Amino acid sequence: MSALHAPVPSLADKLLSACAVRQHSAAIMALAQAGRARHFTWHPERMAVVSAYVSNVIRQRYPDLKVPYHSRWRHFEAGGVDRWSAVAHEHGLDAMPARLERARARVDLAITSVLLDAGAGPSWHYKDVPSKQTLSRSEGLGVASLRWWADGGLSSDPHQPCRADAKGLERVQTADLALAFQVSDNNPLVGLEGRANLLRQLALALKAHPDVFSRPDEPGLLRPGHLIDTLFRQSPTGQVRAAHVLSLLLHTLGHIWPGRHELGGVPLGDCWPHPDAPDGWLPFHKLSQWMTYSLLEPLEDAGLSVIGLDELTGLPEYRNGGLLLDLGLLQARDRAFHTTRWAVDAEPIVEWRALTVAILDHLAEAVRSELGLTQEQFPLARVLEGGSWAAGRQIALAKRPGGPPPMHLDSDGTVF
Repeated sequence: MSALHAPVPSLADKLLSACAVRQHSAAIMALAQAGRARHFTWHPERMAVVSAYVSNVIRQRYPDLKVPYHSRWRHFEAGGVDRWSAVAHEHGLDAMPARLERARARVDLAITSVLLDAGAGPSWHYKDVPSKQTLSRSEGLGVASLRWWADGGLSSDPHQPCRADAKGLERVQTADLALAFQVSDNNPLVGLEGRANLLRQLALALKAHPDVFSRPDEPGLLRPGHLIDTLFRQSPTGQVRAAHVLSLLLHTLGHIWPGRHELGGVPLGDCWPHPDAPDGWLPFHKLSQWMTYSLLEPLEDAGLSVIGLDELTGLPEYRNGGLLLDLGLLQARDRAFHTTRWAVDAEPIVEWRALTVAILDHLAEAVRSELGLTQEQFPLARVLEGGSWAAGRQIALAKRPGGPPPMHLDSDGTVF
C-alpha cells in the first residue's frame, strides 16, 4: 500500500504509544507551568533541591555511577542475592548453547512477574527460604514470583518448569497465587484476585495472537517468551526500537486489563479521561512500560540491540510521583488530597500521574547535569533506577512510618 493510501491511525492507535504518553502529559505540564492546572501547583524553584536529593541517592547506591536499567531484575537481586543466576545455573540455562531458550525463559518470567507487581500494600511480606530473607513490597513480589515460576507454577509441562505458557497460565487460581505468595489473614496481599485474573487473561491474549507468541516449529506452544522470535523476524538487522516493543505489548496484551475504557472496540489500557487533556485522554501504560524496561536485558541477552530507550517515559506511580509531592516540586491545591482515599481514575490522580511523567523528563536533565553525564551515558531508564524511584521510597520512609505514599490509593492490583 502506498503512503498516499495508508490508513490513518485511529485515536485509539495513537493513544497506544509512548509518544502519546509524553505528548499528552506535556499538555498538562504546560497548564501547570502557567499556573492553570486544576489540582496541582508547580514549583520549579524546588527542582535544584529535588535533583540534588536524587543525585545523592544515586551516588550512595552506585558510587561508580554504573547504574543498571530500571527493571524487575533489580528486585530479583534484593538483599544482594543474585537469585536469577542461581536459578539459571540450577536449570542449565547459563550455558551458551541455551542462549535463546534462556532469553525466552527470562521474557516469560519478566512479563508474568511484572503483571504481579502492582502495590502489595503495607502489611504483606514474603519469607524467601533459600536466602533466609523476609522481603516486602516490590522486592517481595518479585522474589515470590521468581520462586513460583522456577518451581513450575506457570508451566503446563512438569519437565519444563522454567516456563510460562498459555495452558499453565489459564489454570492459575487465586488459591494458587495465595499459596505461592504466602498470603493469609495475617499476611494480606492487596488485589489478590485481580492479580490471578491478569495471569488467566494473559493466557487468552497469547491464544489471540499466535502470530506473536508461537513458533512455526512449536505451533501449539504459546509463550510470552516467543516474543523474542517474533522480534528477530521483524528486525533482521537485530536492532529494535524500545517504542516498538511497547507498541507490540500494548496491541497484543490490551484486552487483559479489566474494566478499562475502549474506543471503537480497542481497549485503551492504562488511559484515563481528563477535561484538559488532548482529545480528552491521558495515556500512561505504566505496567506495560515497566514491562518493556524489564525486557531490555532479556532482549539484549538474546542478541537483539534495543535502541531509542528514551522514547519510553518515566513511570507514573507512587514512588516517582510521591517524590515530587514530598519534596514540594508539586503541591496539591487542596490539602484534602493527602487524606482522601482515591480511585485510580479520579481526576486529581490522573492529573498527578501526567505531571509526574512530564516532570521526570525535566528531573532527568537536572540529574544528568548534577552528575556531569550525557543523555546517552545516563538514559531515563538509569535515572529511574538510580534514582528517582529509590529516592521516592527513601523520602517516604523519612516522612511517614513504614514509608507509604503521600496519598491514599484504592488499587485493584493492576495499575499501581
